[in-house]
Amino acid sequence: MGNFIEEINRRRTFAIISHPDAGKTTLTEKLLLFGGAIHIAGAVKSNKIKKTATSDWMEIEKQRGISVATSVMGFEYEQYKINILDTPGHQDFAEDTYRTLTAVDSVIIVVDVAKGVEMQTRKLMEVCRMRKTPVIIFVNKLDREGRDPFDILDELESELKIAVRPLSWPINIGQRFKGVYNIYEKNLNLYTPSKQVVTESVEFRDIDNPELESYIGQSDAEKLRADLELINGVYPEFDKAEYLKGNLAPVFFGSALNNFGVKELLDCFVEIAPSPKPVNALEREVRPEEEKFTGFVFKIHANMDPNHRSCIAFVKICSGKFVRNENYKHVRSGKMMRFSSPTAFMAQKKSVVDEAYPGDIVGLPDTGNFKIGDTLTQGEELHFKGLPSFSPEMFKYIENNDPMKTKQLNKGIDQLMDEGVAQSFISQYNNRRIIGTVGQLQFEVIQYRLLHEYGAQCKWEPISLYKACWIECDDEGVLDNFKKRKHQYMAKDREGRDVFMADSSYVLQMAQTDFPEIKFHFTSEF
Repeated sequence: MGNFIEEINRRRTFAIISHPDAGKTTLTEKLLLFGGAIHIAGAVKSNKIKKTATSDWMEIEKQRGISVATSVMGFEYEQYKINILDTPGHQDFAEDTYRTLTAVDSVIIVVDVAKGVEMQTRKLMEVCRMRKTPVIIFVNKLDREGRDPFDILDELESELKIAVRPLSWPINIGQRFKGVYNIYEKNLNLYTPSKQVVTESVEFRDIDNPELESYIGQSDAEKLRADLELINGVYPEFDKAEYLKGNLAPVFFGSALNNFGVKELLDCFVEIAPSPKPVNALEREVRPEEEKFTGFVFKIHANMDPNHRSCIAFVKICSGKFVRNENYKHVRSGKMMRFSSPTAFMAQKKSVVDEAYPGDIVGLPDTGNFKIGDTLTQGEELHFKGLPSFSPEMFKYIENNDPMKTKQLNKGIDQLMDEGVAQSFISQYNNRRIIGTVGQLQFEVIQYRLLHEYGAQCKWEPISLYKACWIECDDEGVLDNFKKRKHQYMAKDREGRDVFMADSSYVLQMAQTDFPEIKFHFTSEF
């Protein structure tokens, strides 16, 4: 048993979130470099070494330079097993990111020193706050001209609504950037611009030691002492308990591209970040150290290997030990299932695993059995909560461009919807299929993937809709009357539930006023 508890305690499962271009992919890659998971920096962007690239693997991502699919990267660092869940920074894929946040125990937020906190970051922070997820902030790109670090701290506090405490501090910025002082470990890290090597570190227990001048020069030494004094005056001591409660965010400064300040972040992270936490199911709280296995599907990814038409369901293990070839219960269907080739992800390499522990993510080959939010157990009826589908904000009719390929088109749409890329509705009025998404880019992705993965051509036709709401009512008669009166606005989702498609906010308000006994829901989880 001792070994099992040890395995849980050494797990660190987290997501990196940021605005596009703040440097998330680069930071992910540098962390993998320290873990020995990849050996060449720059592997994510360069085409020559595609094989070692880690997280951006779908073609459309390569073309547009954004991460669309959340992937999982595991690696060992010192005595810890680290699982990074990469999230798409692009706002059109926010829903994918929200779901990923249900599967992590903590978060690292990357902020660009020149741009500060951007819209997307603020939204994701709200999700972290809602779930009380502990947050560490990495202020990136100090080798470029940017804003005063004290201004950035103020902005982090006001925009992200969280107390902050710097644990490292930059010495100058941009062209004159000389390094960071690691407040957490009391040493000085001097900066030499290089993408491959980690720069030298000098121990400085006593910041007043005149030797400081010989490393960074007089004016920077004086400024560093003044800054540190101010920090200690203004910010309370770092309190790990407050961080774990989600009330306090430690802040690190550096340049991910030049691999600078990243190791400080990682070393502090493995020490303070939480190991797997209890997870709430509708029935009860599930603790990681329980003996029986439980887990839930938080993401489904089609065709990770273009040669095979299969999907992979990503399962976050909540408790117990997952063992290959054991029988587990798929709670929604009530069926027992066994998995002969579950995979774990060490960067891009997938390998079959025999066992996995709480905090780990396993990939289960999926032939259409799984939906997002499904629970697997050793027999107990459990339903993990908090994996909603959001009400889409953009809608288009999807039409088949090639009648010979109708079967492929339908199969493709079904699989992409299972993945949670978008939602599909059938209009009860004209029987046309409507696709709803949270962002414009998803229509491009769907069209691209239908063509390249299923050989099906679709075209989009405009439809002006304002919102999709799931409706329910205790009184069948009222519901039927509503459906008759609003016939042209009614649709069914894939589960066959009634959805009211309002074409303007006015129409929606009128419906809510005229039918007070009907409940209108804006997420599919109610």
